[in-house]
Amino acid sequence: MTSLTPQKTEIFYPSSDGKPLAESYVHLYAILATLEVLKQYLQGRQATVLADQFLYYAQGYPRLRVAPDVMVIFDVAPGGRDNYKIWEEGQIPVVIFEITSPGTKGQDTEFKKTLYEQLGVREYWLFDPKGEWIAEKLQGYRLRGEVYELITDSRSEPLKLRLQVEDQLIGFYREDTGEKLLVPEELKAALDKETTARQEAEEKARLAQQQVEQLKEKLRELGVDPDTI
Repeated sequence: MTSLTPQKTEIFYPSSDGKPLAESYVHLYAILATLEVLKQYLQGRQATVLADQFLYYAQGYPRLRVAPDVMVIFDVAPGGRDNYKIWEEGQIPVVIFEITSPGTKGQDTEFKKTLYEQLGVREYWLFDPKGEWIAEKLQGYRLRGEVYELITDSRSEPLKLRLQVEDQLIGFYREDTGEKLLVPEELKAALDKETTARQEAEEKARLAQQQVEQLKEKLRELGVDPDTI
C-alpha cells in the first residue's frame, strides 16, 4: 500500500552565489588582512571570524541572507563554516566589517545597516580603503538600545581594540597593552628580524668563545695552565 504522507523537503541553503569576493585587489586585501588579524587575536577563544560567507537570519527562507565582508561571532565553536545560520549556532555576530566603495555605499548604509541594527549586531564598521566616499575612510556604529549611534572614540567595545586607519588597511591595537596586531607581512618581517637578531647573537657568542680558546692556547704555549688561573 502506498503511503500518502507528504514527504518533508529539506531546505537548501547555498554557500556561494558565484559572485566575486571583492571588486578590487585593494578591497580584497583589506578583507583578508582584517580576517587574519582578528583570527590570530581571538585564537584559543570560543569565537570565530568569517569572511564573505552567507549569514542566514531567517529559518526556512534561504533567500533571506547577507554576506558580510568580515564578521566576528562570540560563544560559538572556533573554525570555519560553509555558511552561518543564526538559528543553528544560537548567536548573532557581535561585530561586522564591510569594506565599502561607491558601488556598495547604498546597500552598506541602508539595507545592511538597518538589517544589522535589527538583528542586534553590537558594532558595524564601514571601511573605505580608497577614501572614495568616506573622507576619513573608517566609520563605525555602536548599538545603543535598539538604535545605531556613530562611534566617535575609534574603539571596538566587544573586541577591546582600538582601530586606526593605516593607508589602505585597518590597524588594530590592543587596549590593555597598546600592542599592534600585525598583518601577515608585518608578522613575517618581525619574525625575520627576530631570526636575524638571534643568528647575530649566536655568531657573536661563537666568536667570543673562539677568542677565549685562542687565548687559552697561547697561555698553554707559555707554560701557563689557563684552567688554574
